[in-house]
Amino acid sequence: MQRLLRFLQDYHPIVHVLLLGTILARTASSMSMPFLAIYLSKQSHINPVLIGLIVGLGPLAATVGGFVGGALSDRLGRKTIMLFALSGWVVVFGGFAMVKSPLAFMLLNMLNGLCRSLYEPVSQALMADVTEREKRLKVFSLRYIAINVGVAVGPLLGAFFSTMEVWLPFMATGLIYLLYAIGLYVLLLRFGIKRIEGEKRSDITIKSSWNVVRADRVFRYYIGGSIMGAIGYAQMTVTLSQYVEQNVAGGAALFAMLMSLNAVVVVLFQVPLSRMFERWGPMVAITAGNVLFAVGDIGFAVSAGWFGFMVSMFFFTLGEILNYPQANVLVDQLAPEGMRGTYFGAQSFNNVGHFVGPLVGGVLLTHWGGPSLFTTMAVITLAGTWFYYRGQILYKMSLKSVETEQK
Repeated sequence: MQRLLRFLQDYHPIVHVLLLGTILARTASSMSMPFLAIYLSKQSHINPVLIGLIVGLGPLAATVGGFVGGALSDRLGRKTIMLFALSGWVVVFGGFAMVKSPLAFMLLNMLNGLCRSLYEPVSQALMADVTEREKRLKVFSLRYIAINVGVAVGPLLGAFFSTMEVWLPFMATGLIYLLYAIGLYVLLLRFGIKRIEGEKRSDITIKSSWNVVRADRVFRYYIGGSIMGAIGYAQMTVTLSQYVEQNVAGGAALFAMLMSLNAVVVVLFQVPLSRMFERWGPMVAITAGNVLFAVGDIGFAVSAGWFGFMVSMFFFTLGEILNYPQANVLVDQLAPEGMRGTYFGAQSFNNVGHFVGPLVGGVLLTHWGGPSLFTTMAVITLAGTWFYYRGQILYKMSLKSVETEQK
């Protein structure tokens, strides 16, 4: 009870609102989105390459949307952008439940990616706005735990609802996002969002913010590393679901278990692993995370039954724990004051990897099979580590240059 009270006192009420909303929203989306590839395969009889294209178009739309939304949030305010995204999600999931044609799925998933790219960076930037710098890693870690609390529950609920009607999880997800949008609007007004936006808004335009990010070599290398990682990570919810569904007895149930295992491991190990690696800094954690990603991919390549896939998912998830929150820390360290939303939004350029990943994965799965697919992804993920190291070297050189000028 004392820990709970201390947590409530240490962080702004808006952080609590966003963490709770993250749990609800991710529970809703993970009821439906992890099963989209299987849903498309069974309901529309689409081949794996086209499924990869449909799923990948969401992240492709997010590539542009995240940058624009982040920049606009620095100029127009966080609340407007977040509520627009949540309203869009209501349309997306209601549409998923009703449409049948591949073109309609493509358009809806592009809107889904746009909404995610608007909401995610803006919510992260808002959390950073109201949190002291030394506490931000903890907030990013808590947010990641909140995401995975929702993901732990969502797939199991989705598998349950889909036994009744295949469209039911999508419709339920749309309803939850509608309720979340209404609740978030009321609570943000209650806890002073207008005052915070007044303090944090910037006069920067999309064009000038693009020029700043384009000129930031360190940030470009970080984005390169995250794109390589995203290509490998995207296989978890697209090609992995198809692979186990086609090659393992009870594949759909196994995939639901893998998604829930992924989330449970994050919830249990996020805090202790973050503390363990905190002393060594973000680069060591990201490197170790990429190695563990690769171990998980190799495990997927050689597994034939439930136990092998679950052990592989365990290692894969440890890599996820170490990689993603620390990548947010690197971006937060790099972003100038007044441009945090822009930088977190531009971080969504890594969605290029989430677009390329499903498409390449679909081709590899169709023509060379799962073992070749996951082995290739292990190599790509490890190669992405070089980009982070190169960016870190340039970042340290720039800090030394600033110190020299100040002297």
